[in-house]
Amino acid sequence: MPRLAIFQPDIPQNTGTMLRLAACLGVPVEIIEPAAFDVSDRNLRRSGMDYIRHVSVTRHISWRAFEEWRRASGARLVLATTKGATPYVGFSYRPDDIILVGRESAGVPDEVHAAADARIVVPMQPGLRSLNVAVTAAMILGEALRQTHAFPQPDPINP
Repeated sequence: MPRLAIFQPDIPQNTGTMLRLAACLGVPVEIIEPAAFDVSDRNLRRSGMDYIRHVSVTRHISWRAFEEWRRASGARLVLATTKGATPYVGFSYRPDDIILVGRESAGVPDEVHAAADARIVVPMQPGLRSLNVAVTAAMILGEALRQTHAFPQPDPINP
């Protein structure tokens, strides 16, 4: 199952939207701190509404701590970036991929770009800067789940 990683989030509402997305799709989430807001369970519950109890969230105290964990797990890091060369729909996802989205205000630093195994982009009209980070996460996760056949299966008794 692909995972979603959120790098030092700036806006609690976007984080809440991504947590709700992850809960609905059954995707685990890695939050890489520090964040621009308090990422306590209480605040995550507020921004993620009642969906927070349906998502597996792991908090990493720093990029370095996350990267140590990721390397030990052997997972591939797929960075969503406006500087990416590969369109997200032309990329071949694997079940153990970690899809990383950056800060709303600044993306990710060069160190994170260098650590990424792949850099993908959502193609957009020329002259526009970027999509909302939660929209980007939804588009890429949808494609990754489609390719890896990991979408949740509806309950035939309670559809």
